[in-house]
Amino acid sequence: IKLVYASTRQLYGKPEYLPVDEKHPVRPVDVNGINKLAGEWYHLLYNNVYGIRACALRLTNTYGPGMRVKDARQTFLGIWVRRLLEGKSIQIFGDGLQLRDFNYVDDCTDALLLAGAQDIANGKVYNLGSREVVNLKSLADILKQLEPSAQIELVPFPPERKAIDIGDYYSDFALVQSDLGWQPRTSLSAGLKATVEYYRDNATHYWDATT
Repeated sequence: IKLVYASTRQLYGKPEYLPVDEKHPVRPVDVNGINKLAGEWYHLLYNNVYGIRACALRLTNTYGPGMRVKDARQTFLGIWVRRLLEGKSIQIFGDGLQLRDFNYVDDCTDALLLAGAQDIANGKVYNLGSREVVNLKSLADILKQLEPSAQIELVPFPPERKAIDIGDYYSDFALVQSDLGWQPRTSLSAGLKATVEYYRDNATHYWDATT
């Protein structure tokens, strides 16, 4: 058995420096980050103490076909795609200058498989990430190119969102590249195009009122 735990960059909280590497202090700002941190520690404990091989990947804004789009519960990009295809404005909290990195789902799957196949990963934690770092306004502009009639709207942060906002974030993924040979292969523009096309063809399966 080999366990590869899907963790999250949310463990880091508000970054002290960028890009964030695995040595960065861990300070989650929400319940999901705390739960994920506990999950990491369980997996590493079982690797180190009980000999059940395990490692963890800290994912960063994974997107693509199949992601949740009925609401913003798991990813803001999902609800952006939905609003884009419904002809509604893409709403960006704050000034839209927050920096982020993104991984297309196929690249994330490659990382999971590589971590599962190589024993050098046992007992370790790895960041995923991307060389393409964009602010949220630029991200919305890429989506607008796919649907020129789309509107982009800057809106104030809801108080509950502002309380956990981390500002800019992007990862240093040098360790996973060095150990496992992983690097993202899908450009942001190509990944977003594939994602929008998928939901354009399959929308009713994901946000029909009965689902």
